[in-house]
Amino acid sequence: MNKITIPIRGMHCASCELLVEEQLKKIPNISAVRVNQKKAKAEIAYDGELPDQAVLARAVQKAGYEIGEKQKAPWLSKDWIDYRDLILAGVILLILYLVTRWFNLFGLTVDVPSSGVAVALLVGLVAGISTCMALVGGLVLGLSARHAEQHPEATAAQKFRPHLYFNLGRIFGFAVLGGLIGLIGQAFKPSADILGFLTVIIGGVMIFFGLKLIEIFPALKDKNITLPPGIARLFGLHKEVKEYSHRGAVVIGALSFFLPCGFTQAMQLYAVSTGSFWQGMAIMGLFALGTAPGLLSIGGLSSVFKGRPARIFFMTAGLSVILLGWFNIANGSRLISGMTAGVTSAAVDQTQTAQEVRMTQGTRGYSPNTFTVEVGRPVKWIINSTSTFSCASSIVMPKYDISQSLHAGENIITFIPTETGEVPFSCSMGMYRGKFIVVNNKESNATDASVEQVISAVYTYDQDIVPNIFTVKKDQPVKFTIEVKEDGYGCMSTIMVPELYNTPVALRAGENIVMTFIPHQIGDYPITCAMGAVRGLIKVID
Repeated sequence: MNKITIPIRGMHCASCELLVEEQLKKIPNISAVRVNQKKAKAEIAYDGELPDQAVLARAVQKAGYEIGEKQKAPWLSKDWIDYRDLILAGVILLILYLVTRWFNLFGLTVDVPSSGVAVALLVGLVAGISTCMALVGGLVLGLSARHAEQHPEATAAQKFRPHLYFNLGRIFGFAVLGGLIGLIGQAFKPSADILGFLTVIIGGVMIFFGLKLIEIFPALKDKNITLPPGIARLFGLHKEVKEYSHRGAVVIGALSFFLPCGFTQAMQLYAVSTGSFWQGMAIMGLFALGTAPGLLSIGGLSSVFKGRPARIFFMTAGLSVILLGWFNIANGSRLISGMTAGVTSAAVDQTQTAQEVRMTQGTRGYSPNTFTVEVGRPVKWIINSTSTFSCASSIVMPKYDISQSLHAGENIITFIPTETGEVPFSCSMGMYRGKFIVVNNKESNATDASVEQVISAVYTYDQDIVPNIFTVKKDQPVKFTIEVKEDGYGCMSTIMVPELYNTPVALRAGENIVMTFIPHQIGDYPITCAMGAVRGLIKVID
């Protein structure tokens, strides 16, 4: 038996090896073929005469590759077709984004009056198509689309199989870990810095996979992210298995328990409150089961496309994963300590009367979400939680090391602002935000709440807000109330005042809206929906 080694370029995964081997083995006289993607070579064992080079070249080309030494890939693609398809993918993504905003999918939440283990399943169903999709779903989309792209020879069922293992690992992992936190209680609670760090890392991984999927950076094609050898050995994963393994999918699914999704944390708090292994197991297991349909749908989509539609799908998925990754990095960075404006230190007087501020936490975030307080005086922050099964129910303020899960009804948080400047707070994912504006005593007196300006409007679906033009004075608190008589729909279902009140508030019949803010700059501030469509104006004068 004779042997020959030929160089092959264009391979990037284990499936490439199989495709080349399959075509070469069809050539007469060839008895064995061994292809190595890393070395970019094929070792061929044959009987009799040496196979014709042209025949070998045609076989390799039929598999989708070329005979030749592996060339260093450029950083940017020079093929205009790549950019044409990327633009088309961008248009598709824009349409999907507008549809998502129209139906407010990422704003879905659960507002249930009662608790109970069965609630966990309902919360999971909603989480699986809303905020969990932004974090866990975005990561799964990047991994699944990449896996499907690298295994074109696999059937739809074979491409879908990894998602079954991922979700099985997620369900059983959540159940076991949920039981454990039901026993250990509050000792499990991670800090805001850890949550922020995890969110930033996941966002970075998502961007990496997204850049590979859009195919305009050829140099990234052979680059991979793998578990560190120590962690891989801990879970029994072989160091050399980089593309996929069922055990790896199960482990990743279980480890998603620690990703900082707001819904997940709300359910973790619920499990902790039970003090029971079995109840904690049931709550977290049912929650993971509820998220499965939404997450499995991602796997289904990445499994069915073939040919050019598959290429467009992968590019669209890549763009969406990049945007979601950036979104998570921006949110995670807000949770990391030390992110305050220029500050001035002040002495703290513990004997002073506390400054009382009140806020409502609901399914759409915090209202009001901006407060002005004096430096050096204790703050009594009273939060009325009306929806404990939502992302906003877990609130963090990294500057003063505050991290608290809100229970139904009034929650009281106290702290002393020691420096002037802005002190941000947010939910544990960084999605719903607000801030304290800390000023010195002189500035505080100039904006005394006794001179609060009240402006009011009425909302109906046909006439929008009436009136819709207001005039207020600079540096004086404003209370903007809206009587909501009908539900808002589509992109006009929310209302906000950019730069003055940046959190979109849902327009729901019977739920009156109160926005409070202090305008510090003269000018015109449009009243808009969350997408920026102008529906009114607030004029700030001296």
